[in-house]
Amino acid sequence: MFSSGLKEVCVHIRWMIRRDMPDVLEIENRSFEFSWSEEDFIRCLRQRNCIGMVAEHDERVVGFMIYELHKNRLHILNFAVHPEFRRRGVGTGMIRTLIGKLSPQRRNRILLEVREANLVARRFLKSCGFRWTGVLSDFYQDCTEDAYLMEYRISDSEIVAALNEERESVGGAEPGTSS
Repeated sequence: MFSSGLKEVCVHIRWMIRRDMPDVLEIENRSFEFSWSEEDFIRCLRQRNCIGMVAEHDERVVGFMIYELHKNRLHILNFAVHPEFRRRGVGTGMIRTLIGKLSPQRRNRILLEVREANLVARRFLKSCGFRWTGVLSDFYQDCTEDAYLMEYRISDSEIVAALNEERESVGGAEPGTSS
């Protein structure tokens, strides 16, 4: 894994609330050439299946993620970390939090699209266990750039661990095994 030499920061990850919007918009505008407007965020977050989370450091929002809940997957719509806090564990913490919401029985994967030109994001996601699964030609409305479709899927070992944990919580070990 790439080491930036920067000190990791401890963050608190929580649901996004209305008063976070100025900080989220600042991060969005500093992160993307084609950024979302406040109206884009509000329209998205008003949908029942759309969730926002933020990473806070010293009571300051330093990262955010917007994602949708679907029957068998989570779909990241927007994700950014403040430039001063990149490569310090903030994005990794947010991704780990989202991965923690996966389960073998229901939502077992995370999908997102990444601009073809955003090599830094693609490398970061790969380091978090995401794989490239396809190219979406001319995907963006604001330009003719393609998007890389990337996916994180619960591994077989994670499924086995989750099933064992569930089994232990409903009555102990399987018949024929020792605890």
